[in-house]
This record gives sequence, C-alpha cells and structure tokens, in this order.
Amino acid sequence: MWRQILELGEDIMNISYNHPEGINLIGYSQGGLIARGILEAFPDHNVKTFISLSAPQGGQYGTQFLHLFFKNMTKNTAYRLFYSKLGQHTSVGNYWRDPHHEKLYLKYSNFLPFVNNDETCPDTMYFKLGITNLKKLVLIGGPSDGVISPWQSSHFGYYDDDENVLELKDQISFQNDVLGLKTLNDSNRLEIISVDGVTHFDWHCNDSVIDNYIIPYLD
Repeated sequence: MWRQILELGEDIMNISYNHPEGINLIGYSQGGLIARGILEAFPDHNVKTFISLSAPQGGQYGTQFLHLFFKNMTKNTAYRLFYSKLGQHTSVGNYWRDPHHEKLYLKYSNFLPFVNNDETCPDTMYFKLGITNLKKLVLIGGPSDGVISPWQSSHFGYYDDDENVLELKDQISFQNDVLGLKTLNDSNRLEIISVDGVTHFDWHCNDSVIDNYIIPYLD
C-alpha cells in the first residue's frame, strides 16, 4: 500500500501543481484507502473534497472480501499469513484487521495502524494535517455492500473484540481526535452517507449514487 501511495501520490501532486485552484479526489474500494494515504503522505496537497466510496477505512475482516483474492482462506485463519513479514507484502494484508488478534495487528501491520494514527510514528502529525487540510470529507457506504466487512468500515466504524460494530463517533480515537476526523466533524466538514440497495461492485457506476451523493460535492 505504501508503494502505491508514494507512486500515485507523485502523480496527484503534479496534477495539483497544474491546478492551484484546488482539486477533488475520489477513491473507490481499496482505491479509497490509497487516496487517503496520499492525503496523509502529502499533507501540503490542495485537495478540497475527498470522497471515499465504499472503502475499508476502518479495516477489513470478512470472508467474502477475502475470497476475492484467496479462495481457500478463511477469515479466522487469515491472520496467520497477513500478520507476518510475508503477509505484509500483500496490500490486503496491510489493512486486514482481525478483531480477535488486535495485538498481532498492531505488531505486524505496517500500514493501517499508522495511517489511522492508532500507532505513532515520526509522521503522525503530518498524517493528521493531511486530513484536516480538507474542506470536505465525504464517506459513502451501505448495508447492501456485501464485500466491505463490516460495511460500516466505509465510515471508519469497526468491530470490537466481540464483533459488535463500534460506530466512528463512539470510538475513543475519534473522541481524542487522533486523525482529525473530529476536527472535520466539529467544523461541518465531515459527511457520513449511508445508501441501501447498492452492492460493492455497483457503487462507481450507479447513476443514483453519482447524481445524488457525488456530483453535489464537486465544483
């Protein structure tokens, strides 16, 4: 994930340079995580609005998603691969978050704990700055997604260790504003949108989603 972020981030920054008035950024599915990583890795960006479309911002833990990449693997055993040096060379492993093995996740995952500021690093304050520099953050997801697990991960929600979903605003990390999401929310720059009836592979081509939840945030 870091390699993709750094390579694509250079392209985004070149586009930004040619459009000093500011740009909008849309990221779909894993691309939504890459797009957010770019904002954090390049905090002097001039992205005005970032739209995250059905992206596992809080992490991923689900068999249906897993079988898109590893057909014979189960979510209960995936940590054995993903929480290893080998597993961290897969992009899926970089944001796989097993709620029953949180200590291993924090120990081995070299991407999601850092971009979510759950683990500190020398760039922690810059990661937060890359988020709070936005004029608008739009998080879109819904219960019919069928791939993102839990679907609330598209809103930064996630499972506790009993697999109950903890919504973003109920999380200590939000309340402590570790990533800047509370700053955005308190200044009316955070939009959380739930849309039912849309499956994961339809978000980016569903006319209703595009017309009602994407175009209105673009200028």
